[in-house]
Amino acid sequence: MDIDIYFQPIKALEYEKNTLGYYTDFHTEDKFPFWEDSDIAIVGVHEDRGTNSNKGCAVGADFIREEFFGLYHHNMGIKICDLGNVSAGATVSDTYHAVSDVVQSLIKKNVFVVILGGSQDITFANYKAYEKLEQTVNLVSIDNKFDLGNDEDTLSSSNFLSKIILHKPNYLFNYGHLGYQTYYVSPDEIKLMNDLYFDYARLGEIQENVQNAEPLIRNADIVSVDVSSVRNSELSGNSNSGPNGFYGDEICQLMRYAGMSDKLSSVGFYEFNPNAGASKMSAKLIGQMIWCLIDGFTNRKKDYPVGTKEKYTRYRVHVEGTEHELIFYKSDKTNRWWMDVPYPPDNRMRFERHHLVPCTYAEYKDSSDNEIPDLWWRTYRKLN
Repeated sequence: MDIDIYFQPIKALEYEKNTLGYYTDFHTEDKFPFWEDSDIAIVGVHEDRGTNSNKGCAVGADFIREEFFGLYHHNMGIKICDLGNVSAGATVSDTYHAVSDVVQSLIKKNVFVVILGGSQDITFANYKAYEKLEQTVNLVSIDNKFDLGNDEDTLSSSNFLSKIILHKPNYLFNYGHLGYQTYYVSPDEIKLMNDLYFDYARLGEIQENVQNAEPLIRNADIVSVDVSSVRNSELSGNSNSGPNGFYGDEICQLMRYAGMSDKLSSVGFYEFNPNAGASKMSAKLIGQMIWCLIDGFTNRKKDYPVGTKEKYTRYRVHVEGTEHELIFYKSDKTNRWWMDVPYPPDNRMRFERHHLVPCTYAEYKDSSDNEIPDLWWRTYRKLN
């Protein structure tokens, strides 16, 4: 597919040697990048008709680029291209279609996708790309609330998650949410998360130990970042952000975890609004978030699903009083842990990518103390 038809070029700039911009292949008036040879592709999306509360975020991508590409590059072996901006179509659906086609084409060629939005409903278009590939996926959202909204309303940044959950055919295996703030979330939404066996963690739980978020991120195919998850004093470019949220160093650490995941193939950064009183410092922080993402990408260790579990140390734990024997794997390269959850053999094609679930050493230790981890039970119920 000739994906260049969807893009508008960006202004050609001069970048200092050894910066990211110096080594990036840009879409300019003169040329379109040879993206099939790239490791990472930057995709801007000029679309905000899906938001009622943050108009102006459509132009956020270019402000982020200005700060990101001036940062120094430390792995010259990684090839990065910037495809330019997907312009808003005649309808919002046209924009979704374009983004979905682009992401599908990039993933098929094993190119890691970084989307610069735009409003967060573009996550739905990102998800649809995997439907076209007939790939069951895990989605993780980093946000201060659940975007469930009213599923009967038109697709928007406030209900895109409901649209994904209810979409048919459905290729969503698991949803994970990081950083929600309880006062923004209704009890009914928490109940729905539990009923669907989804994974979620409050802002405070992650801030107590940010490493607890790593296994959930490691299990994702798609990560969607709403910058309102960062406190307003740290990142002011969002009319929906509040006084609480992640600090800059915390969100950057989450992005590094994301980049290091061998399973992750696309990430979107949404809702940055230069017209909402955003300072230049806010764009700098998002630029550094993306830098940390790429730094993690350059340090991937080819763990599962790239590597095979046969090369890991295997631990078998019989939980007394149950019929279950829990099996854990530990990577000798990274010391990261996974748990193996059984599933019906006739569902092998659908669940093969999802039965080996990232976990922590603490969950292995709990099972050794005759406690089956909640994560194991949630996954077992989804698989069976």
